[in-house]
Amino acid sequence: MTQVHRASDLPFVVDVVAGQSYFWCRCGRSNKQPFCDGSHKGSDFSPLAFVAKKSEKLFFCGCKATLKPPFCDGSHNR
Repeated sequence: MTQVHRASDLPFVVDVVAGQSYFWCRCGRSNKQPFCDGSHKGSDFSPLAFVAKKSEKLFFCGCKATLKPPFCDGSHNR
């Protein structure tokens, strides 16, 4: 598995907590989108670690085509 799976046509809105670590799914196959559940095992993919600097609502990319991972940049509209 080296092909990215488009998990969603829209971003995932998540309330993150300051200081907490999150692991964004890069392969698109996780059942816990937008976060990794280990579904990438045996592929060339690995999750992207992100630590929230403050508690806030963030928009995580669902299409996996963003140029600003792990966040949505509107690539799903292209």
